[in-house]
Amino acid sequence: MRSTRRVDPAAASGSAYRVRVPPDRRRFPRPAELRALLRPRPFVWNATERRLARATSIADLRSIARRRTPRAVFDYTDGAAEGELSLRRAREAFARLEFRPSALNDVSDVDTGRAILGKRSALPFALAPTGFTRMMHHEGERAVVSVAAQAGIPYALSTVGTTTIEDLAAAAPDARKWFQLYLWRDRAPAKDLLARAADAGFDTLMLTVDTPVGGARLRDVRNGLTIPPALSLRTFLDGALHPHWWINLLTTEPLTFASLVSTDGTVADLINRVFDPSLTMDDLDWVRATWTGSLVVKGIQSVTDARRVVDAGADAVLLSNHGGRQLDRAPVPLELLPEVVDAVGDRTEILVDTGITNGADIVAAVALGARAALVGRAYLYGLMAGGRAGVAKAVELLAADVVRTMQLLGVTSVDQLRPDHVRLRT
Repeated sequence: MRSTRRVDPAAASGSAYRVRVPPDRRRFPRPAELRALLRPRPFVWNATERRLARATSIADLRSIARRRTPRAVFDYTDGAAEGELSLRRAREAFARLEFRPSALNDVSDVDTGRAILGKRSALPFALAPTGFTRMMHHEGERAVVSVAAQAGIPYALSTVGTTTIEDLAAAAPDARKWFQLYLWRDRAPAKDLLARAADAGFDTLMLTVDTPVGGARLRDVRNGLTIPPALSLRTFLDGALHPHWWINLLTTEPLTFASLVSTDGTVADLINRVFDPSLTMDDLDWVRATWTGSLVVKGIQSVTDARRVVDAGADAVLLSNHGGRQLDRAPVPLELLPEVVDAVGDRTEILVDTGITNGADIVAAVALGARAALVGRAYLYGLMAGGRAGVAKAVELLAADVVRTMQLLGVTSVDQLRPDHVRLRT
């Protein structure tokens, strides 16, 4: 059979020669071929669903949230204290993680559940307590707890939340509910809150100990953020760019604290006026004696303090620097995790937060010894982006990340994750 290859005689004189390939033959596509290619997606009439459909990551939800909410509200969620070094370092620590996968394992069926404080959670993370949640979106804590119930994971209501203990319980009777407590100068209100939480079916108390005074959250100061928001000329002009947010704020129930008497001022003003800077181990003993359910101490930032609170009866410690919102240059919880696991991991459960932006971060934290992680900003971006549907999208993205990461690591259950699956690159 004669070859169709054409050889350039001038080039063929050398040891190598070029092959001339005939140009592709062009033709007009047939209508049937075009119809097979042109398959537009059905138009989604619901604007929220349309927005959320474009989100493929928590970072995408953050971008949507930034466009959908006034700057002061977004910055309250997104920002941290002072130069925001603690938050940046926490995220950089997760970015330095390197996974060590195992191949040739059947990962067709993956179990993402595990026991957290005596009860099974469908995923190895919980939704963290956040303050002023209805400021991000008018659906607020009710939307978050309903998603948590649907996903089968815990949700923690904050002392500075904008939904009452009883209303939250009514919004999702089957949800696993935790309550986060700041101790006040006056102990009587705290005792009342603990009794109400127990009566409403909350099974875990999260005592926060890293807030003797408010951190210097400079974005809030620069934006003039007050609780509730006040209409200055600047916020009025910003509101013109976000009319839906202001309409929702003004046409739904007033934005107030559910467990505090709302007073004018910044977040730091509120903390410094109400919370107790004289908190000591004696107060932890009082809480332990008053609360009969599980007790988590939130805001532990050293091995020494982890030992102290475990000795005092804590059922779990939450390694946290408050999302970088209190002491800037505080220890990075992820970097502290292996030390605390070595020190008290055989006596208590260890939880971790701060800097988590995807499900792979959660898997890595669990592999390094955490019982579970807590996420806050991730679901708040979803809430700002689309209310309850946005929170559900955030949880869906995190869950998909967890499953995919476990499969690529070669493990089929959360309990199989070990420190040799991950390392922190120096």
